[in-house]
Amino acid sequence: MKEYSGLTVEEIRRVVLPDKRPAILRGLVCDWPAVAAYRDSPEALVQYLREHDSGVPVDALMTEPEVAGRIFYNDSMSGFNFYRNRLPLSQIANQVLRYSRFSKPPAVAAQSALIRDCLPTFGSENRLALFDEDILPRIWLGNRITTPIHVDEWNNVGCVIAGRRRFTLFPPEQIANLYVGPLDFAPTGAAMSMVSLSDPDLQRYPKFGEALRTAQTAELQPGDGIFIPALWWHHVESLEPLNVLVNYWWHDPLGDAARADSAFDALLHAILSIRALPPETRRAWGAFFAHYVFEANSESINHIPSERRGILGELPPQQVSALRAHLNKKLGS
Repeated sequence: MKEYSGLTVEEIRRVVLPDKRPAILRGLVCDWPAVAAYRDSPEALVQYLREHDSGVPVDALMTEPEVAGRIFYNDSMSGFNFYRNRLPLSQIANQVLRYSRFSKPPAVAAQSALIRDCLPTFGSENRLALFDEDILPRIWLGNRITTPIHVDEWNNVGCVIAGRRRFTLFPPEQIANLYVGPLDFAPTGAAMSMVSLSDPDLQRYPKFGEALRTAQTAELQPGDGIFIPALWWHHVESLEPLNVLVNYWWHDPLGDAARADSAFDALLHAILSIRALPPETRRAWGAFFAHYVFEANSESINHIPSERRGILGELPPQQVSALRAHLNKKLGS
C-alpha cells in the first residue's frame, strides 16, 4: 500500500484520489485538537468529546466477551452476535473507559454516527479541508472491535483520532475468493465475507488463499489517514482499549452531491431481472451492459446526433428527475 506524508490538499486531490488505489496518509490530521487531547490521555479525549456532545443518541452495539469483539452473525445465522442500543456518544465513551479496566471486557462501539448531530461543535475545530461541507463526517468510537472483511460502495477517507487501527484490504476483483455472505442480511449492513481473517478455514473456503496473496495491510496511528477507494474490500481491527476514527464517504466525482445514486440498488435490480434468465440471454445482456455501461466511450454514441442521444448523452436535471420517476413507477408496479 502506498504511503504519503506531508501532502497538501491539492496534492491529495491530484495524486492520491484519482489513482483509485488504497493509500496511507501519514499525519493527515495530526494537528486536530481531538488528536492532541488523546495524546494527553484517553480521559482527556473523552472529556473533550463530552464538551462537544449534544446528547443526541447514536447507534451503539455490544458483544459478549467471548466473541473477542468480532462483529458477525450468530451461530445459526438467524441474527447477529451483538446487542443494539442508542446512547449519547459521551456515555458510550465513558463505558469504554470503564471497560478498559477489565481483563476480558465486552466490546462496545458507536458506529457511523453523524458528527453534525451528536458533536455539532466538533467539526469546526477538527476540519479536513480536503472535503466540502456537504460531505458529512462520521465518528466511530469503541474498544477492541473487529469488523470482518466487508465492502462499501463509496470512496472513504478515514482519520484515526485515538488508538491504533489495522486495515487489511483486498481488490474488488477478489470478490469470487472472499465467500461473501448474504447481500441483504449483514451485521453492519454492508456485504461481508464469511471467512475469519485471523483464523481462515481453508478447507471450507479454499479460494480464500488466493485472496490472501493480494491482501494489503497497514497499521495507522493517531493523526494518520487512509484512503479506501469504492468497492475495495476491507477488514478493520481496533487495537487499543479506546479507539476513535472520523471518516468521510463520497461518490465520484468528488464534490458532486447530485451523484448520490446507489449502484448497489442497480445490482439488486439486475439480480432480480437478469439472473434467472437462460445462460444465452444473460450473455446477450452482458454484451449490452459492457457496451453501454462498463466499456462505454464516445465512439458508442458519435453516430447519433447530439440532440437525440437521450440517456446516452448529457441529460439536464429535469430529465434525470423524470427518468428516476419513471423507474420508480416501474419498480413499484
